[in-house]
Amino acid sequence: MGAGALAVRQSKSAVRLKEDMKKIAALPLSKQKDVTCPKVFGVSLLELQQQGLSKNGIPIVVWNIVEYLSQHGMSQEGLFRVNGSMKMVEQLRLQYERGEEVELVKDGDVYSAASLLKLFLRELPDGIITSALHPRFIQLYQDTRNDMQKESKLKELLKELPDANYCLLKYLCRFLTKVAEHHIENKMNLCNLATVFGPNCFQ
Repeated sequence: MGAGALAVRQSKSAVRLKEDMKKIAALPLSKQKDVTCPKVFGVSLLELQQQGLSKNGIPIVVWNIVEYLSQHGMSQEGLFRVNGSMKMVEQLRLQYERGEEVELVKDGDVYSAASLLKLFLRELPDGIITSALHPRFIQLYQDTRNDMQKESKLKELLKELPDANYCLLKYLCRFLTKVAEHHIENKMNLCNLATVFGPNCFQ
């Protein structure tokens, strides 16, 4: 190949590379982040902490949802029982996965945010209550000892959870207790909430 032909080919390659770079630069920032942003759903709580995706030990996505629901969802009838729009839930999930700043007031609604929280918990690799402890929790539930003894044993058992799991469980329990305080409006007492969240905590 002559020097002239080689120069032409190199010039064409340079032009194509330049055009490709322009296309990448023109992409919305959220789409550019797809490749580099760490996953938010389906990864362990410890991994989220290591990636800086937790706030005071709580996954940021959970923190955002709970803050939003605390302000806008406490009186919504069927909170956590009524499913949100699957399309909106998936859209919100993708926004978090892309590392976008999600404004639930603008981008979502109460039922979709509640469904997103359940989805996050459901996709934790080992659940909030780790599988290794499942048999002992079940055994404690079936125990015939008095309530004070069972409560003491439960506290001991909870201390065996990984720190990240214990922190999230405690945070959720406090939040759900507040939800239950509005049960006259939202029709979600502690029993109803336990029915919804039990399967999401024990996997």
